[in-house]
Amino acid sequence: MAKDSAVNKIKNVLSDEEEEVYSLQVVAFKLRDEEYGVNIFQVQEIHDMVDITRVPFAASFIKGVINQRGSVMPVIDLKKRLGIEETPYTETARIVTVIVGDLQVGMLVDAVTEVLTIRSKLVDPKKTVSDRAMEKFLSGIGNIDGRLVTMLNLEEIVGTN
Repeated sequence: MAKDSAVNKIKNVLSDEEEEVYSLQVVAFKLRDEEYGVNIFQVQEIHDMVDITRVPFAASFIKGVINQRGSVMPVIDLKKRLGIEETPYTETARIVTVIVGDLQVGMLVDAVTEVLTIRSKLVDPKKTVSDRAMEKFLSGIGNIDGRLVTMLNLEEIVGTN
């Protein structure tokens, strides 16, 4: 009997350690009514809205460029890139600066909500998304106490793959 309780304690410890393996901190933000997230290690900073200079003949999802401390940085309209119906941006809109490989890119979002820790395995987007084109932009879906956060694959969104 004592042996069984020791084994159960070891199993509980292993379960806690395994859970930590999947622990991931993400910056969460809103696009319309849905919550999305990116790995915190890819986020450099978060800016209030600034004037964005339109670039002629740029891809339709490129909102334009901004001056980022003397450097020109492209800004992606994330709703347009993901095929989400466009809505006007409000005073809560932010530009999230991310680093993808050697590129520094801004992503226009409706609002940044918070930094979250996901302590479970991400759900594979192939099981939840029927659109193959959209599937490549997602890396998984996290569940934080019943709150679903769709994790984005920045390499595909930015186009570095």
